[in-house]
Amino acid sequence: MIDVKFLTKEELTAGLPTIQQSPKDDGELKLIVRRPKVNAREVLTEAQLDTVEGLVGDSWNHRSSSRTEDGSPHPDMQLNIMNTRAIALIAQSDARWQLAGDQLFLDLDLSKENLPAGTKLALGTAVIEVTAQPHTGCQKFVERFGVEAMKFVNSPVGRELQLRGINARVLQPGVIRLGDKAKKL
Repeated sequence: MIDVKFLTKEELTAGLPTIQQSPKDDGELKLIVRRPKVNAREVLTEAQLDTVEGLVGDSWNHRSSSRTEDGSPHPDMQLNIMNTRAIALIAQSDARWQLAGDQLFLDLDLSKENLPAGTKLALGTAVIEVTAQPHTGCQKFVERFGVEAMKFVNSPVGRELQLRGINARVLQPGVIRLGDKAKKL
């Protein structure tokens, strides 16, 4: 069992310089997580991205969304992506990264300035597009990482850097693998 304490505002803020040193381009894919059902996680070394299914085998396309009129899955939220330096700080252990609920973890600057909505990224043989749908976290994030972590990722600087992560959709299907570089197109 991993002994984890929730970080304070000061401890989280002290980690900002490391997060801000994330590469602007060619960021490495460090973790792929498939969510076959709610609260289930499968860590993968390789995955297929599909324009309809998103991450193949993930339950995204079966989850309801409060952001669509009919409650269907939101097409601009196929993929949830988080910065590895942000989750390393917040989770305090690599084994806890997957608890964030994101599917892809990139060592890449996800800030609005670097990756505005509409930015296309080549990842493996796939192409994905950053969408405008905000990624703000949920009650599960608070339970797993603490109230201060939620406040941190949703603070003005947290929102600008998109520390909770970004949403994306698949434009071109393909295979992704750990170690692949995300290249801006």
